[in-house]
Amino acid sequence: MSLCRKNYLFFGSDSGGERAALMYTLIGSCKLNGVEPEAYLRHVLATTADHPINKITELLPWNLSIPAE
Repeated sequence: MSLCRKNYLFFGSDSGGERAALMYTLIGSCKLNGVEPEAYLRHVLATTADHPINKITELLPWNLSIPAE
C-alpha cells in the first residue's frame, strides 16, 4: 500500500479526499509558478467578493505576481 493511500485513508469521506486533492493541486500550482501559496490564498480570499466573475482568470496563480519567499 502506498504512503499516500495510507495517509488519505482517514479523510473521513470521499468528498474530504476530493477537497484535499483540490488544495494540494492549488498549492502545487502556486509553487510551480513561483507564488507563495499562503499569500496567494490570502489575496484571492480578500479580493474574490469584489472581483468581476468575467475576469476570474486574473486570479489564477500564473496570472498574479505574488513572489515566493
